[in-house]
Amino acid sequence: MLSMIKKSKKIIATGLISTLTAAYLLGGFAQAKSTTSQSTAKDKLEAYIKFTQILNVIEKEYVDETNTTDLIDKALKGLLSNLDSHSTFMNTKEYKDLTVQTKGEFGGLGISVGMKDGALTVIAPLEGTPAMKAGIKAGDIILKIDDKATIGMTIDESVKLMRGKPKTDIVLTVVRKNAPKPITIKITRDIIKIQSVYAKNFETEKDLLYVHVTSFDQKVVEDMKKAIKEHNDTKGLILDLRNNPGGLLDQAVGLVDMFVKEGVIVSQKGRSKLENVEYKATPENTDTQTPMVVLVNGGSASASEIVSGALQDFNRSIVVGEKTFGKGSVQVVMPIGEDEALKLTVARYYLPSGRTIQAKGVTPDIIVHHGEIPKKEDPLFLKEADLKKHLEEELEKIDANATKKSIRVDSNTTISEDDNKTIISEKLLYKDAQLKIGVDILKALVITNKGKK
Repeated sequence: MLSMIKKSKKIIATGLISTLTAAYLLGGFAQAKSTTSQSTAKDKLEAYIKFTQILNVIEKEYVDETNTTDLIDKALKGLLSNLDSHSTFMNTKEYKDLTVQTKGEFGGLGISVGMKDGALTVIAPLEGTPAMKAGIKAGDIILKIDDKATIGMTIDESVKLMRGKPKTDIVLTVVRKNAPKPITIKITRDIIKIQSVYAKNFETEKDLLYVHVTSFDQKVVEDMKKAIKEHNDTKGLILDLRNNPGGLLDQAVGLVDMFVKEGVIVSQKGRSKLENVEYKATPENTDTQTPMVVLVNGGSASASEIVSGALQDFNRSIVVGEKTFGKGSVQVVMPIGEDEALKLTVARYYLPSGRTIQAKGVTPDIIVHHGEIPKKEDPLFLKEADLKKHLEEELEKIDANATKKSIRVDSNTTISEDDNKTIISEKLLYKDAQLKIGVDILKALVITNKGKK
């Protein structure tokens, strides 16, 4: 397919001239009415004639002077954008921008966007990036980028506007569900460096491991294996894929392969047989015993949907949270000549059960919406940790030279600054309903698994 696309501009121009010549020889507008009795070749010829004749009329009659190359480029952009929101025609400048190597760092916002119902929608802000710190949320519809409306704008065009020099400001106007009016958010661009895997322990459930995968970069499988190895006494695993916009397919497949020993993890199917590929699990170094819960939400897309959907189809994990974004198509960049290209959707991903995630997403086994779980403390029960904390705080007041600062995290524990980033406190757990219910389900799975042994 790629070799067929890689034609010189001269050949493409020659074909266009031939078509234009045919149009003038036949004369007048083609009144083509496609019927099943007509050959495909005739349908194509009449369609080409209609296009070139309309192009000729625009060049002669349009109020402003036009350029044939510009008209063709705009026509191609319109053609591709009407196929789907991910396909596009890239001119010389756009193709050059695409091929610039950023080496994993760029001046931007740390935001992943997609088209949903024709609107430019935030899939997810990435962990620790300017977008997340400024308050951008998954599901926000971007109405304006600075003073430019996004209506009719492609994903590539919007990304280009949002990227820029570090330490420069940009203003996004977003429409948020349940907000009475559009929200204006100022964000300062910065160099985006993303850590993709965070492993943490729970304060109260010490035999469970929490792993948050924020995006699927080239080290996800390696870092995931490292985290599990460092916590080899883990009895249950929470895999958090919320607000994970996706990334590399091989890393998604590799992550599932860690927990599934056989079967097709994901397949991609297109019109061309070359695009029909199956990615299968392998039996080596596979953990099929440790109970798992996967957390997802509307910001989980693409590779995250492959992982959560595959583990769900294999009955290897319980999926908890909200329905995912629904981005399950495959795009390839096909050069045309030396400095232009098409980015074209050539296939869709299919999960082990045969279902597609494109525009449908993954529906969790247990639907849990974002929110908090209220917790009541027993006023008559003074815990040992409360007393200890109180005494430590009193000591700090009289000891100005204390060498280790304590941080009050919640009503049950005091941990050091070094531990604060690696332990999920009980208070934080209750502030995250999806995580809390996920932990409760995982505890039940651990008990059930213990019973099987």
